[in-house]
Amino acid sequence: MAGDEVLEWLLAGDVSVRFQVTRDLLHRDATELQARIATEGDGAVLLAARHPDGHWGRGFYQPKWTSSHYTLLELRNLGLDPQHPAARETVALILRQHKSRDGGLDPRVTVRRSDACVNGMALNYASWFGAAEDDLASVVDCLLAGQIPDGGFNCRRGPEVRHSSMHTTLSVLEGITGYERAGHRYRLDDLLAARATSVEFLLRHHLYRSERTGTVIRPEFVRLHHPTRWYYDVLRCLDSLADAAIGYDERMSDAIEVLRRRRAPDGRWSANRSYPGVSHLPPPVAGQPNRWVTLAALRVLAAYAPDR
Repeated sequence: MAGDEVLEWLLAGDVSVRFQVTRDLLHRDATELQARIATEGDGAVLLAARHPDGHWGRGFYQPKWTSSHYTLLELRNLGLDPQHPAARETVALILRQHKSRDGGLDPRVTVRRSDACVNGMALNYASWFGAAEDDLASVVDCLLAGQIPDGGFNCRRGPEVRHSSMHTTLSVLEGITGYERAGHRYRLDDLLAARATSVEFLLRHHLYRSERTGTVIRPEFVRLHHPTRWYYDVLRCLDSLADAAIGYDERMSDAIEVLRRRRAPDGRWSANRSYPGVSHLPPPVAGQPNRWVTLAALRVLAAYAPDR
C-alpha cells in the first residue's frame, strides 16, 4: 500500500480510529467524529457494559480487563469526549470510594502503600474525564512520595525498592501528561520534574535495554500490542513521549529502528498476541495488520523520524 492507501485503510476502521487519524495525522478538525465514539463502534460497546451501580465489571479493579479502572483507561485511549457523563460519574465514584490510607487509589483501601502503577493510570483517565484538582491532590502527593531514587517509579513502594519499573514509570508519566493537559496546577512543577527524571530513566535504558548489559530487558518490550493495558512496550513508550512533547534523543534510535523493522512491505504494522484476560471487545488477531498499532507507529515516525 502507498501512504494514501494506508490512510484510507485506517479511515475505514472504528470511529475512534478515524477520530485520531483525522486529528493526529491529517491535522483536521475531528470534533464530530469524537462525539460519535459514544454511540458507535467500540466506544458504544464499552459504555453499554456499564452497570446501574455506576461501575463496570465487579467494581474498581476486578476483573482484568472489564473493571471500571481498565474500561475507563480504554475509553480515555479511544478518545471518548471528556464531558461524557457516564465516564465522569464513575471517575467520581472511584475517587470517593477507593482512596487508601496514603491518599492514593487502590482496590484494597486498607493498604499502607497504594500501587503507583494503578495511580498513574488513574491520574491519566481521571484528568481526562474532568476530575477536580482537589480530588486528585492526594493521588499526586502519593505518587510523588513514592518516586524511586533512580528517577522513575515502581508499583511497589518503600525504602527497600531501589529500581524503577518500566511499566510503572510510563504509566505515571502518562498520568502526569494528562494532569498537566487538564490545566491542573497543584504541585505541577514537582510533577514535571518527576516526568523529566522518568524520561531520563527510560532513555538510559534506550527504551528497552538493560543499563548493565545492553540486552533486551524483556522480549515483550520489543513486541507491539493493542491494547497495552498496564504493560510496557517501545511503541507505547515512544507514542507517549511524543504526546508529552518530549524532543528527540539519540537514545530513542534503537527503539525507532524496532518499529521500522516491524513495518510490513505494505506500510502497515501488525499486533502481537494480546495479554490474557476477559475483555469487552474481541482481542486483535496476532500477526494481522492492526489499525491502532499502525496509527501509533505513524504518529511516532511523524514525531521522531519524519524523513524516514
